[in-house]
Amino acid sequence: MIEVEVKARAPEDIEKRIAALGARLLVVENHHDLYFNSPQRDFRLSDEALRIRIKEEGARLTYKGPKLDQTTKSRLEMTVKIDDPKQMEQILSALGFVLSAQVRKKRVKYSYEGVVLALDEVEGLGSFVEVEAEGEGDYEEQRRKVLSIMSKLGLHESIRSSYLELLEEKEKTCQ
Repeated sequence: MIEVEVKARAPEDIEKRIAALGARLLVVENHHDLYFNSPQRDFRLSDEALRIRIKEEGARLTYKGPKLDQTTKSRLEMTVKIDDPKQMEQILSALGFVLSAQVRKKRVKYSYEGVVLALDEVEGLGSFVEVEAEGEGDYEEQRRKVLSIMSKLGLHESIRSSYLELLEEKEKTCQ
């Protein structure tokens, strides 16, 4: 499936902006993401990601391919449910994958006009909002839709970096 998504820094009044749209609260989640690098190629260079996401409803293993355009974070995304995240981490390690980073965040999810609005509070980075198209459909149509909703929220930047990349950039500047 192609994940069609945009992200921006969240202004202080983002919850009021989301409420003004009439978005419906879905869920509040806590995410603990474990990112792995491949023994075959450096995912930072190939713009890919492999992660285990652990949250209240369980754990998932997700592969994300390279970004597809210059304005969004849209990319191929494949996810499978896993029963034992610790065992999955050990399997990946046995195959030569290296745990490269961990990201923790609180996510508040809303539904609005066929998209998910996610308000994220990321440890070490601050607040962000993501707009992601739900389900599968025409890529260009979904892309226009998520960009339009970002505009309705009064947000005109598009951060294409992942939280992992933003944390790595922050670490470099702090050294």
